[in-house]
Amino acid sequence: MAATVAREGAAGRAWIESLPDRIDSLTRRWDLSPDGPYLHGYVGIVIPVVRHDRKCMLKISWQDADSEHESDALRAWAGNGAVELIDFDRAEGALLLERLDARTDLASLPADQSIEVAGQLLRRLSIVAPSWSRSLHREMESMRAELPERWESAGRPGADSLLERACRIIDELGPSSGDRLVNTDLHYQNVLAGQREPWLVIDPKVLAGDPEYGAAPLLWQPFPAIRSRRELDRRLDILIEAAELDASKTRAWTFVRVLDYWLWALEQGLSEDSARSAVLAQWLTGSEGVPAPRHSPHR
Repeated sequence: MAATVAREGAAGRAWIESLPDRIDSLTRRWDLSPDGPYLHGYVGIVIPVVRHDRKCMLKISWQDADSEHESDALRAWAGNGAVELIDFDRAEGALLLERLDARTDLASLPADQSIEVAGQLLRRLSIVAPSWSRSLHREMESMRAELPERWESAGRPGADSLLERACRIIDELGPSSGDRLVNTDLHYQNVLAGQREPWLVIDPKVLAGDPEYGAAPLLWQPFPAIRSRRELDRRLDILIEAAELDASKTRAWTFVRVLDYWLWALEQGLSEDSARSAVLAQWLTGSEGVPAPRHSPHR
């Protein structure tokens, strides 16, 4: 929770201080009984509870642009490939969810199997986007406007052709991006073991656009275990086939997201993440070598 205070300041501290009263109010209103130790993530708290003999999870999150449509996405999917939404209170940022096995996520499987399962889930969740969905096109307009300044502020960490490539892709694909509901935060720790289905997605952050835009986290997450370009290509092929994606569009959108993540990692002082992103960016351009950064990594 310290991260919330650091990120949001006084408002974040006030929100954290309000949590006991929020939890008490929700447990009484929804007839919940606590059933285990609290869990927490970057922007919220999750509490194991029981409701009418059913094991559930009460999730209360700080509300921002990324999380505001979590309940809407879960309602749209109706438990098909994602955790079931039992009840919600938008004003409180509260969700009552079916209970999954928080100790077992998709990263527990062998890498090839995990990426295949995740790809199948990506495809299943790519339903027609409801009218409330934020547009990938609009998001890309904002990113396109900000990328050159962020690149300069980061000290131009690679060849300028990388920035030019990302801007060109946004210009070409952004205006015609699709109408599917895209989970932009689909990664292995956000897929938990369940009882209704073997694996179910949690914590969605969604846009309306091309399903291919959702592929990137599934490639950069297992990267530390990947030793060669051939292995990266094979992992990408598994994902494209499992999720029924367009190969060229997957590479293009993944490159844009990798470059954006690279700059974000530099801005946050995450030297390991920025170095990994630099390698991935070079792989996606087909370059044989990986240039050394032209400035010292943040620490």
